[in-house]
Amino acid sequence: MLALSRKKSEAIVIGNNIEITVLEVRGDQVKLGISAPKEVPIYRKEVYAQIQKENAEAVDVASLDRLKDLMG
Repeated sequence: MLALSRKKSEAIVIGNNIEITVLEVRGDQVKLGISAPKEVPIYRKEVYAQIQKENAEAVDVASLDRLKDLMG
């Protein structure tokens, strides 16, 4: 993991087309702005984890349904 210190209005660039800017620092909260192409999905980590969990469950259910169909 790369750890960086940034102040308000400072940014970092990831690759050639993603920029993350510190918009505000208030207490223990940091507000970030993210500029990226529309085709790049951006999620909060907890939302991303939930999506991954639901996708895995959907695959399991779909596999079980196919197995039931095969067994008739």
